[in-house]
Amino acid sequence: MNEKTRNYLVNRFQGYYTQADIQPPYEYASREWGFIHFSDSSETFMVRHKAFGSEGEIRDQLIGMAPAHAYYSVAYYEYPAAPKMKEKNWQKADLIFDIDSDHLPGKINSYAEMLEKGKKETFKLMDFLLDDFGFDEKDVHIVFSGGRGYHCHITDPSVLHLESPERREIVDYVSAKGMDLEKILDTKEISGDAGRESAQMLVLPSEEEGGWRGRINRYFISFLQEITARDDAEKLLTGFKGVGKKTAQQIVEVFRDQSQVEVLKKGNIDVLSGVNKKVINALIEEGIRKMSAVVDEPVTSDIKRLIRLPGSLHGGSGMKVMSLTIDELEKFDPLRDAVVFGERSVRLKVIKPFAVQMKGKDIEVEQGEQELPEYAAIHLMCRGAAEYG
Repeated sequence: MNEKTRNYLVNRFQGYYTQADIQPPYEYASREWGFIHFSDSSETFMVRHKAFGSEGEIRDQLIGMAPAHAYYSVAYYEYPAAPKMKEKNWQKADLIFDIDSDHLPGKINSYAEMLEKGKKETFKLMDFLLDDFGFDEKDVHIVFSGGRGYHCHITDPSVLHLESPERREIVDYVSAKGMDLEKILDTKEISGDAGRESAQMLVLPSEEEGGWRGRINRYFISFLQEITARDDAEKLLTGFKGVGKKTAQQIVEVFRDQSQVEVLKKGNIDVLSGVNKKVINALIEEGIRKMSAVVDEPVTSDIKRLIRLPGSLHGGSGMKVMSLTIDELEKFDPLRDAVVFGERSVRLKVIKPFAVQMKGKDIEVEQGEQELPEYAAIHLMCRGAAEYG
């Protein structure tokens, strides 16, 4: 960005920090802090190894510097301002998850769609953290990153001293990495009729079992109930590899009979004895793919990571980094709720065509001089799509 743009953004970010009510993280004096300035060059530098003894010092730093990005360490140190990592004396660290919306599988057509996809993925992660791991809601803190996704901070004492390998195992669990169905789904021998060989039949876990076993049962049943409730159920089922017309008819018959569904919920899969094992495996694998949460493993395993400060502004979007409860996340619209700047008109030079939906408005601009509401103008400048004046 040019100098005029940098100066404008610094001025507007300072205005925000002058009135912002920012709550520092727990034990903030034991954290390392880092900041990135707005720059009129192509190079970016982080000022780090900072420490603060009071909330006033943090506030003064934010107002005086008006950083593009503000971070603090997930780690707690004895000497957080020490210039070398080995001198800081690591003590413990919050457990952090990062959901980066633009890294999620599938096609994304817009910024708004990308953020919505990240929100849904966050709910999937929360389901694991609260149900499978049993964390209390008060120890699970959701944060909109201000840019592309969401962070989740766990401050439960039971996880603070975990090392990187243990944290990677947690990521493997929520993402179903390395899951071996053979170890989850038991098999039993089914005797064949006269003249027919015996066969291996899967034993489905009960819906009441913990972890992935119970999840697999619940998904398998709900997924097939949803399909078999449709008029074109047989046609949909024959679209799965290995499912012929006869098998499709059996599946429809079973899942439209609530008494047989109740049997399946208990793990007894005999009512599907005519369905090929490979077909059931394929359906379960699809369920695992849909239920697992996609998180950034290096972020979780890094016990010295710097993470964005809630309440600060994101220099790549101009939006607010926001702490959210689970209930707040349900109604949260980042392109409305995380927008902090106003409607006053700002003249700027658009460098490249750009489209975004903010505050419920579809904003589309072409290259050249334009006038936009300040919230949109700052977003474009932060994204590198426009220059001030």
